[in-house]
Amino acid sequence: MQQNLELTILRHILTNEDFMRRVLPFIRPDYFTGVHRTLFNLAGKFVAKYNKLPGKESFKVEVDEASNLTDEQYKQTIEMLPDLFSNEKVDPKWLDDVTEKWCQDRALHNAIMESISIIEGKHDKLTKNALPDILSKALSVSFDNNVGHDYVDNADDRYEFYHTEEEKIPFDLEYLNKITKGGVPNKTLNICLAGTGVGKSLFMCHVASSSLVQGYNVLYITMEMAEERIAERIDANLLNTPIDQIGNMSKDMFTTKIENLSKKTTGKLIVKEYPTGSAHSGHFRGLLNELKLKKSFHPDVIFIDYLNICASSRMKSLGGAINSYTYIKAIAEELRGLAVEFNVPIFSATQTNRQGFTSSDIGLEDTSESFGLPATADLMFALISSEELEQSGQLMIKQLKNRYNDPVQYKRFVVGVDRSKMRLYDVEETQQDRLMDDTPVFDKSQNEKFKDFKL
Repeated sequence: MQQNLELTILRHILTNEDFMRRVLPFIRPDYFTGVHRTLFNLAGKFVAKYNKLPGKESFKVEVDEASNLTDEQYKQTIEMLPDLFSNEKVDPKWLDDVTEKWCQDRALHNAIMESISIIEGKHDKLTKNALPDILSKALSVSFDNNVGHDYVDNADDRYEFYHTEEEKIPFDLEYLNKITKGGVPNKTLNICLAGTGVGKSLFMCHVASSSLVQGYNVLYITMEMAEERIAERIDANLLNTPIDQIGNMSKDMFTTKIENLSKKTTGKLIVKEYPTGSAHSGHFRGLLNELKLKKSFHPDVIFIDYLNICASSRMKSLGGAINSYTYIKAIAEELRGLAVEFNVPIFSATQTNRQGFTSSDIGLEDTSESFGLPATADLMFALISSEELEQSGQLMIKQLKNRYNDPVQYKRFVVGVDRSKMRLYDVEETQQDRLMDDTPVFDKSQNEKFKDFKL
């Protein structure tokens, strides 16, 4: 069966130019076996050199001149030529689907075989640390046949887009919905900036809880706290119970509350823990593919707690040879790329620098380690606390960057915070009046370091 499928795919690569151009970028030579691999390589070299398909006679000449064919393989190839260049018609959609599935199966097979070789100590270059990356890359194999948006030909599609309400994940907090025009859309990276202990994880746990209650599938990736601690915070929020009292709740009461909650939402929440600094976008991609395969779970929104303790998939091998600016910027770009790839919004967080940690008003210049981070984010805001705000049971939110709306409008606002129940809530409108001003996010004239920066 494998041989027949390889022959079918190879035949259409050699005779169907549309199919060849769609699939050639996604097929690796080692997906083929035996003589089929050699023939695929010959076809690929011909296309690369002449930018067209070889005819039967041209391909026979390439076969004749191939030095890596044994006599038996050469004989097999000559016998196959009439079949390889037959003009058999098949359904294009079926052909694309079966070829993509074949690529996925072959990629996974090769990854498993390579993994076995590594585990047995037979691989001369890679160690067991490479296994997650090898498997995640194999699981992520897919065809992308979208060649882009044609400005003129796709004008009707564009018009429909303008008059279709964009899918968004809304907040349960009034002013966050105001500044985002109703929530965060897919394919975006949204960053919360705060000092240690101010409420980064509290904010993300609250928004994750809110999304779940609204019926969305939520994936929460934690690298700072254990899965159980994140789940405990979400329990406090959703069960409306102080976090220090959850452990005192009877099992019957706890089970009843969870069952009642499950009846109120169609969404699911998955919490996944990775060791600090060990996981990057490749691991997250592998997790997403695994969740799809094993649990038929596709998240509507992803939370990554938090960005600064992620690794970079592109720069993991450089170690200490790379500066923090480049490294953090790379992580942000990779996370936003993941958001685009899986068509979801991603929330993450970042630390303030030392100056920002002691400041009563945070700006973009207080971003820890990398000023390239706000350049990549679609929405970035600071969580600000003070003695006065704590006494009032409030947090201030300050917009730093906003691609969804004018960042000057509602630039600062406050939300109520119940730290015992890990909850945020709206406050009276009168609490916002004293915060209205037009102060820039930061004054470039006062900070030479950022004078050339552009959002």
